[in-house]
Amino acid sequence: MKKTPVTIVLSLLAAATVVGCANLRSGADADKLAADMVRTAFRSEGIAKVERVTAIDETLQACNAADVAGKPLDPAVAKRLEEANLKTVKWPSDGKFLGDWKEGEKIAQSGRGQTWTDSATQANGGNCYNCHQISKEEISFGTIGPSLHNYGKLRGVSDPNSAAARPIVEYTWGKIWNAKAYNACSNMPRSGHMGNLNEQQIRHVMALLLDPASPVNK
Repeated sequence: MKKTPVTIVLSLLAAATVVGCANLRSGADADKLAADMVRTAFRSEGIAKVERVTAIDETLQACNAADVAGKPLDPAVAKRLEEANLKTVKWPSDGKFLGDWKEGEKIAQSGRGQTWTDSATQANGGNCYNCHQISKEEISFGTIGPSLHNYGKLRGVSDPNSAAARPIVEYTWGKIWNAKAYNACSNMPRSGHMGNLNEQQIRHVMALLLDPASPVNK
């Protein structure tokens, strides 16, 4: 009888229970078993590829291991990983950090994109609202991340193009591009690094956060 994906997953779960009772030889054994289960349970369809959940880089491996151990990441390891992630940040190709905050608001409030029913040419949303409060008018928002209300104002950014604002502007860009450059085990998506948002979209989100005219700073 041909096994269905569900049957295979159940078989692997049963095997995992048996192996678990007998104690896995190493963490590598458990990692391989988990990876095999993921590859069996998921399939590529449309623009949604299995590699999205199976491609685990060194940063994710270290943070996952720390999470399983219930301990914070070793500070020396965290620093090394943050430095490596910072090197992946691609700064604006034309030197312009800010776009249109109105477009940025649309991106921040959209959770669409990258599902198997979406077109590869369709622009992704930033899904920012799922973790952050964006403006004071919002009554429903995620709380995994801090509120972004008054993001620029609280940081003293009255003119995003001024030399005084440059450190905050660069930090904000880097954080959106690859949050793990500043916190190795950050829960924030690496929006630029992973290709969730393109350069122009990040400019628009930057404007939403830092433009004094944006509702974020009202």
